[in-house]
Amino acid sequence: MYAIIKTGGKQYRVTEGDRLVVEKLPGEPQTTVELSEVLLVQSDKALKVGTPFVEGATVTATILEQTKGKKIKGLTYKPKKNERRRYGHRQQQTILRVDAIHAE
Repeated sequence: MYAIIKTGGKQYRVTEGDRLVVEKLPGEPQTTVELSEVLLVQSDKALKVGTPFVEGATVTATILEQTKGKKIKGLTYKPKKNERRRYGHRQQQTILRVDAIHAE
């Protein structure tokens, strides 16, 4: 059984037991999160496609860690003006473990 979920503006294909890195979700480590934006659920006997979401389907996951991603370096400049600026950014991330997929 697998599901396709949407969180943080991105879509992920998940199965039970998967470890997943997503955009930051509120919550402390070792707490349970319920993801209700399920786009598709594939079970042994049926395929359910949502319009846009599957009614009554949820994915339960546990927050393992709140962390930051890899540093992205950037540079902006204006030619002929001697104006330059360097910057860096580290995106906030949440690491999840998918516990269960519920589909009615």
